[in-house]
Amino acid sequence: MVNDPVGDLLAQIKNASMARLQVIELPHSRMKLAVATILSQEGYVGTIETVGKEPKRMLRIGIKYQGDDPVITGVKRMSKPGLRLYVNRNTIPTVVGGMGIAVVSTPQGVMTGKDAKKKGIGGEILCTIW
Repeated sequence: MVNDPVGDLLAQIKNASMARLQVIELPHSRMKLAVATILSQEGYVGTIETVGKEPKRMLRIGIKYQGDDPVITGVKRMSKPGLRLYVNRNTIPTVVGGMGIAVVSTPQGVMTGKDAKKKGIGGEILCTIW
């Protein structure tokens, strides 16, 4: 049993990109799917599909590369199970001078930091990707 599903997702994506794997499969959860969808919309990962039936559903994520280099160069888990990190709309960080994204869990769902700023809402910063 994984205590930190989002942290596990980020570690698997980072490790797979460093190992030059094309596709990874991991156990499905709604939070993992939401974070992976954000990463796909922002162009950090390729395809996302849910495979299998309910008790053993898996999330299949395609890793993206630019030539031989992975698109994701850095990942940082911000809010952890032992120490949650909440921010308001004014303190959502910019990542690598605007070249990366912050993934924020808000009352209106999981979204990027830019979207949360536009909507004027804060929430829990799950991770930063660059």
